[in-house]
Amino acid sequence: MNDGLKKAWTEMVQPLFRRPPELQVAALCCRAGENGTEVLMITSRDTGRWVMPKGWLMDGKDAAEAACEEAWEEAGVKSANVSEAPVGVYHYEKRLDDGYVAPVEVQVYRIDVEELDDSYPESRERARLWLDPATAANRVEEPSLKELLLQL
Repeated sequence: MNDGLKKAWTEMVQPLFRRPPELQVAALCCRAGENGTEVLMITSRDTGRWVMPKGWLMDGKDAAEAACEEAWEEAGVKSANVSEAPVGVYHYEKRLDDGYVAPVEVQVYRIDVEELDDSYPESRERARLWLDPATAANRVEEPSLKELLLQL
């Protein structure tokens, strides 16, 4: 393919086939630790990598409420105060059940945790750990999520 065709393909044709990003919400679960803010990280169910609780929007809930629900289901956050507006956004690519890789935009809501429960829906499927923001940033893969954690 010559340079003109390559440029036309990448700048004009290829974008027509891309789907807009799907939207998810994440819970940036925080607490005051002995040395400053700590972040609650959990393991993903599929690969075991460290992530924040996150998921799809839910019928009947706004984005902040959905983030709280994910924090409960995935990390056992029982009582918390949640920001009404996202504190940041990050992007990643999610492999869907049909094999398609979808771009995802994740709106992040800060949740100040008051109480954790040891018995929650995904307690047998995930590990959870409180970390300082720099350590948490070193454990995640998404560059824009690393930046968000380092700003705490």
